[in-house]
Amino acid sequence: METTLRYLLLLAAAVLISFTSRPAAAADAVKGKIAFEKNGCWQCHGYEGQGGAAGKTLAPKPMAYEAFNVFVRNSNTQMPPYPKQILSDADLADIHAYLSSIPAPKDYKTIPLLNQ
Repeated sequence: METTLRYLLLLAAAVLISFTSRPAAAADAVKGKIAFEKNGCWQCHGYEGQGGAAGKTLAPKPMAYEAFNVFVRNSNTQMPPYPKQILSDADLADIHAYLSSIPAPKDYKTIPLLNQ
């Protein structure tokens, strides 16, 4: 029950943040890659958000910015929360833009060496 309540509160916060947060269109993927590395995100999520032993896959196709913002700010999982004092709104939007810019890997069927 407590988990469900926490989820609903996070969802409500996501809706509120969506009206006040920095639009993802104004974000910079190049700055986001720098912030992703500077803040140590790569240590658990890999340099391209591909995931790892300690962190979930973030790219390609990360969750919507509003949900991403709420999760990063309020995480109660293995990942610690990152308040604005540690990770600014601008950096968070830039990180999301970086993750959104990462292309999906090629289908293995399109790689000749793997189809011999």
